[in-house]
Amino acid sequence: MAGNEWINGYLEAILDSGASAIEEHKPAPVNYRERGHFNPTQYFVDEVVSGVTETDLHRTWLKVVATRNTRERSSRLENMCWRIWHLTRKKKQLEWEEMQRFAIRRFEREQGRKDVTDDMSEDLSEGEKADTLGDAINIDSPRKIFQRNFSNVEVWSDSNKEKKLYVVLISLHGLVRGENMELGRDSDTGGQIKYVVEVARALATMPGVYRVDLFTRQICSPEVDWSYGEPTEMITSGSDDADGDAGESSGAYIIRVPFGPTDQYLGKELLWPHIQEFVDGALAHIVNMSSVLGEQIGGGQPVWPYLIHGHYADAGDSAALLSGALNVPMVLTGHSLGRNKLEQLLKQARQSKEDINSTYKIMRRIEAEELSLDAAELVITSTKQEIEEQWGLYDGFDVKLERVLRARARRGVKCHGRFMPRMAVIAPGMDFSNVEVHEDSAEADGDLSSLINPDGASPKALPTIWSEVMRFLTNPHKPMILALSRPDPKKNLTTLLKAFGECKPLRELANLTLIMGNRDDIDEMSGGNASVLTTVLKLIDKYDLYGQVAFPKHHKQNDVPDIYRLAAKTKGVFVNPALVEPFGLTLIEAAAHGLPMVATKNGGPVDIHQALHNGLLVDPHDQQEIGDALLKLVSEKNLWHECQKNGWKNIHLFSWPEHCRTYLTKIASCRMRHPQWVTDTPVDEFAGEESLNDSLDVQDASLRLSIDGEKSSLNESLDMKVAGNDTQDQVNRVLCKIRKQGSGQQDSGSNQTLVDNAASKYPLLRRRKRLIVIALDCYDKDGSPDKKMLSVVQKLFESIKIDPEIARVTGYAVSTAMPLSELTEFFESGNLKINEFDALICGSGSEVYYPGTYTDGDGKIYPDPDYTAHIEYRWGSEGLKKTIIKLMSTSDVGEAKSGQSSSPIEEDVNSRNSHCVSYLIKDPSKAKKVDDLRQKLRMRGLRCHLMYCRNSTRMQAVPLLASRSQALRYLFVRWRLNVANMYVILGETGDTDYEELITGTHKTLIIKGIVHQGSEELLRTTGSYHKDDIVPPESPLVTHISENATADEIANSLSKLSSGGK
Repeated sequence: MAGNEWINGYLEAILDSGASAIEEHKPAPVNYRERGHFNPTQYFVDEVVSGVTETDLHRTWLKVVATRNTRERSSRLENMCWRIWHLTRKKKQLEWEEMQRFAIRRFEREQGRKDVTDDMSEDLSEGEKADTLGDAINIDSPRKIFQRNFSNVEVWSDSNKEKKLYVVLISLHGLVRGENMELGRDSDTGGQIKYVVEVARALATMPGVYRVDLFTRQICSPEVDWSYGEPTEMITSGSDDADGDAGESSGAYIIRVPFGPTDQYLGKELLWPHIQEFVDGALAHIVNMSSVLGEQIGGGQPVWPYLIHGHYADAGDSAALLSGALNVPMVLTGHSLGRNKLEQLLKQARQSKEDINSTYKIMRRIEAEELSLDAAELVITSTKQEIEEQWGLYDGFDVKLERVLRARARRGVKCHGRFMPRMAVIAPGMDFSNVEVHEDSAEADGDLSSLINPDGASPKALPTIWSEVMRFLTNPHKPMILALSRPDPKKNLTTLLKAFGECKPLRELANLTLIMGNRDDIDEMSGGNASVLTTVLKLIDKYDLYGQVAFPKHHKQNDVPDIYRLAAKTKGVFVNPALVEPFGLTLIEAAAHGLPMVATKNGGPVDIHQALHNGLLVDPHDQQEIGDALLKLVSEKNLWHECQKNGWKNIHLFSWPEHCRTYLTKIASCRMRHPQWVTDTPVDEFAGEESLNDSLDVQDASLRLSIDGEKSSLNESLDMKVAGNDTQDQVNRVLCKIRKQGSGQQDSGSNQTLVDNAASKYPLLRRRKRLIVIALDCYDKDGSPDKKMLSVVQKLFESIKIDPEIARVTGYAVSTAMPLSELTEFFESGNLKINEFDALICGSGSEVYYPGTYTDGDGKIYPDPDYTAHIEYRWGSEGLKKTIIKLMSTSDVGEAKSGQSSSPIEEDVNSRNSHCVSYLIKDPSKAKKVDDLRQKLRMRGLRCHLMYCRNSTRMQAVPLLASRSQALRYLFVRWRLNVANMYVILGETGDTDYEELITGTHKTLIIKGIVHQGSEELLRTTGSYHKDDIVPPESPLVTHISENATADEIANSLSKLSSGGK
């Protein structure tokens, strides 16, 4: 242990403290006695030093040696040793707890697979069962996987040029712009930012792609450049069509949506409470853009996004909600995963799970990733390892079950609503347009000196960054070992520096250049980054590496190619020593510039090395192996040239066109879907004159943008009393058009039916400028609606009627867990008529009704059929019913309870419908939390929106795309009534979906005292995410009033919300 003299002090302190005390607390039954005596040295090294990081020990030792008083020093040494002992015991305890969690999880996973097998086996014959089992076992063959996935799939080509697709990408955190990206500024602005910008640029140039929108957060803060506050930024214009016209709105754009406090630059951990606000703002832009593109390339019909692709957990959560609101496919790229990070942090034993959750909001991130898996059609990964070792940790993805479900789908056998997302490995691409390859030229074999001063002539103009690097180096002509990453502990730069410092032949032969982001003052950096940089400086001093190591403070993004080129000119090596590297885009960049690589064997570099064969893989924990690999490449010139040529030969596999071609091919094999309703209706014709809403209007928080000038004033003169006549006029105009067209497509009878039903088919909700949504979960102990809600509704009506102008353009809706029949009966008991409401959202968002419209021949109201079709995605009610009953009748250890009568639930036949499974809770004390049930359902491949409601007396399961909050977004997409113009009336608590109704761009009025008890206590288990991770602590869009507030006070509160939401 040369250089670690401080360990001797620890050993001495242990000897002085007494071996008997150590033996008394020894947790492991390992025999550390030799010849009858306890060996403290062996015990300390094996059980203590190996369990605590050397950095922590050394930092503590430095504090001790600075103590001059001998007695105090001895006391501190002894205290330190027992502190280390305590940390070791704590680490062992955490490891034991981790083993317990793993065992429980493994049992639950196997139980889930068994349940799925039992439920689905009845659909297969004995021969088919054997075939499916054989698929599950033998499907690991790469050749079989390749043939099955690609044999019948047409590769994306120029033949798709006429498609004109609209693609939506989302990347929320960090600083995103098209040029001069500030990569390395902080941990949120790294490789992901570069990736999403470049993939947007590349997709826009592909045949068949008309427009790409990359959504991110708008930041108008003095902390960052003004460009991050621009609502729109063009990345590139679109590819020309057959006529040479790129199209008016074609190309790739960055769309910045304001959400959260836009005057602050927030880290990704602080964005979670504002996610739904982003969703509503992005939805407004997409709805408008779909209409604009419809006019340009869609023949008048909206052009909906071909897909919505979320990058990272926060964007995945957003993409899941957006794809649900629009009913379009969702794709997910995790980049880095929360469960994997949690496992690593727990193994370090520096923080408890509670502390980790508090710091990183890790449980909220994990739930977002689970929700993304629920909704995603396809998950894009960079490596196979990411699928097996990282996504395999999630409830929502099981490799074995996914194979079984895929085999059943291939045979056309029902899966009973079970689903696992499809995983696809697609390596990130790279832009090689600025890369100059001189493989056969003399310049490729020249050295740096010949480039600086060729043939004795005057020196060439050198890139500025070259001068910045070379000023550190005594001999800049030596081969350069280049590392380029953030100064993050997991990037393992300190181990690289130790490997360089302790290998004398390597120091004599090469220089080391560390490009560690941008910095002004180390003291102003985050703790982890500052610690790494401080350690780097200390190690440079320790090994006396002055003149051999370069570490410039600043560089621009466009300097990076020049840095690679400098290293290649010196016949250097690129090194990535990260502990785990999800992919390793810099390895591809380095290879493109002619640099061989030395990289970690953990993660993506393994796949890159298999493709390029241009370097060596090493154990990142073994500094000697790192040093030996670097020395081998810089000293053996034949090997160096071979690696360089291999990299150039195979680098095309990682080009952006290749990436996008593979990407679009994979997407094309997904189940495509989009809204199916036709917008060519009389009411839509009228509403087309109204103002739409655009997320690009930064000044107005309602995100409104009139595209037809003064035509939006039509709404202001709308009078409810003459609404029917206006609609009839619209119908008469359409009738004239139909008569002129003759009976080519429809006979006279069907034309007459259209005329007779047009007024009632399209609700007046289409004309509203504001919507009051009453979502009070006010029930008694039996789950019956409380009469107090009726008086609140009456006062709301009175408050709106105070201003006649507002009353003319305001509609009303009710959002409830009750079925329509019970809601109607309840309102009639208070002399309220259903027809006074424009919309009724019933069954916890499973049905939407429009009173006065959508009625049958007997005048009976029926649910919106478009909404029913909209939420059908991944709905398997039969499999869900069977599984919920089984789970609720099973104890935590997996043993069935005795007798069906012991089940704490029974089916609620009065509240169920085709898209709502409802149960009565007989014993609330035995009811399992939503988190727990959702986890077990996901493990069985079942996706739904689960909730307790009506004062914890009911449990309901509705489709994944259905909920009360998502129903509001549906009303926006279907009838163009922006969510930002909705006012949601809530109590202080409610059903377990209550939190979803608080946040967003809508205004929220919370009535204090009206709801005494809700169902929220059944929402989360211990250790889950918190309410603060969903709902912001303060918002100008939320206000409170008393239960006893008058109509005038309610009107004033609504007015206050209107002004506060600007």
